[in-house]
Amino acid sequence: MHDMGMDMPVGTVVPEIVLVVGAVVVLLFALFGPRRAQAFAAVLALATLLVAAVASAVMLRGPQPITFFDTYAADDAAVWAKLIVLAVAAVVVLLSVEWFATDARHGEYYTLLLLSTLGAVVLASAADLMALILGVLLSSATGYVLAAYHRSDARSGEAGIKYYLLGALTNGAMVYGAVLLFGLGATTTLAGLADALPGAHHLALVAAVALFVVGLAFKLGAVPAHAWVPDVADGAPAPAAAFLTVAPKVGALVALGRLALALPEDRVGWRLLVAVMAAATMTLGNLAALWQDDVRRLLGWSAVSQSGYGLMAVVALGRSDMALASLLYFLAAYAVANLAAFAVVVELRGRSERGRYAGLASGQPLLALVLVLSFLSLVGVPPLAGFTAKVLLFAATVDAGYAWLAVLAVVNSVLSLAYYVRVLAPSYFEPMGAPIPLLGRWAKTAAVGCGAGVVVLGIVAEWPLQAFHLARLLPG
Repeated sequence: MHDMGMDMPVGTVVPEIVLVVGAVVVLLFALFGPRRAQAFAAVLALATLLVAAVASAVMLRGPQPITFFDTYAADDAAVWAKLIVLAVAAVVVLLSVEWFATDARHGEYYTLLLLSTLGAVVLASAADLMALILGVLLSSATGYVLAAYHRSDARSGEAGIKYYLLGALTNGAMVYGAVLLFGLGATTTLAGLADALPGAHHLALVAAVALFVVGLAFKLGAVPAHAWVPDVADGAPAPAAAFLTVAPKVGALVALGRLALALPEDRVGWRLLVAVMAAATMTLGNLAALWQDDVRRLLGWSAVSQSGYGLMAVVALGRSDMALASLLYFLAAYAVANLAAFAVVVELRGRSERGRYAGLASGQPLLALVLVLSFLSLVGVPPLAGFTAKVLLFAATVDAGYAWLAVLAVVNSVLSLAYYVRVLAPSYFEPMGAPIPLLGRWAKTAAVGCGAGVVVLGIVAEWPLQAFHLARLLPG
């Protein structure tokens, strides 16, 4: 049994407190600091993320309790998810410094980024419906502004408003679902609902769960709330797009896993529901990506399909010993590969037309190599991180009795190679056109670092997997 903590140990939320304090410090600096020194806000943001990461890492191998009256989990699954989100945010800060260098509101951007990071972190730890909603709303409200941060750019504004409208709809559905679940179980904690829901009215329970899952599907970029992802990937500032297609997904997948394990499987067929969501998401994402001539939109649809693969791990939770480890490893592998691809786009000053990648390998061989490593990892080619992630996901899914989903995922992975090659082939086999303007060394450092991370994470997979196997997902 887990520790059903009735106490309120502040030590379990130190990373969250650090992020809040850091965001306030960055905001004050942005307000009162000189205009020419706004880039220093990035240093403050990086320092905040580093302190939060250290505070999170200290919690590993600890007692793994649920604290704050059963509403907040400090288990290893949450801690690993936090570390992934914090690492993603740190890379995005590096990508943002030169991108926003001429923006008068450069400093405030990092406050929003830190608060959006906090939203994803809260999602990963939430063991209560209210805490889940808080995480979703904090992540969403800041995400809308990040997506529309280029006020003078029509595409950025369009991305922000589409993201906002879909978010308003799905977040509203999520709150309705929470109200219904509270009415059925007389509690909002997942531990309490696990005890109360087996006797609940069947139809009301199914409706409540469906409404709540729609809200998490929005954060995941999964069917049926996926439509914002390609628009944000294309229209938002490229560093913000990199963040919004990765960080919320990490928190939302862990949150969905927690919720699923608290539901009575015989009363709600949640496993089949998530499996159908996974199948629809990966297939739609890959089919839509096949026709894209815009690299950023292609990465958006690719992010949708990757959500489908991640959902496979949720299907296997409770039935396969590999499920949680495969979920955490997949999140790490996906994060580093997706960030590597977006980092190349950022370093190339946001160029998105496929034709403009012609000759990239002769003009910028290092960036072309990073793009190759990123795309091949997302497909699942050995020895890259994505290969290990896919093998683990397929094995866990088969182990859980959903072999058909694993077969569909293999077909989808092979299919995805086609649209990645449509970008890579011109960059290697076509002559270079105009000279390729670059952004700067911060973005290039992030791109090369993520490219190396894809390789290293794949080669040393055994070490993180051993750590992930020790993780628990509470209440469960």
